[in-house]
Amino acid sequence: MATPPQLTPEQRTAALAKAAEARAARADIKARLKMGSMTLNEALDSDDPNVGKLKVVSMLESLPGVGKVKARRVMEEIGIADNRRVQGLGAQQRAALLNQLGS
Repeated sequence: MATPPQLTPEQRTAALAKAAEARAARADIKARLKMGSMTLNEALDSDDPNVGKLKVVSMLESLPGVGKVKARRVMEEIGIADNRRVQGLGAQQRAALLNQLGS
């Protein structure tokens, strides 16, 4: 296993802040999906890099009426791996998700 790069305290602080900002942005996206202010279609069509970094299962579980079991079942039916991120979805997978879960 490779050793992590040696960072100065300032670089480490900046990296931690950047990571926290990215986590907060992804949490905001999931909250918007849960509240219904963002649809699955809007999320999939978004060019926001934070949407692309979300795991598909996490995004689906954020949708109203979709829990852990249903999200994993839909992904299995479509053929999406558990560790797949939104940016790694193909056009057919995106279309199948929209067909299964609507809007």
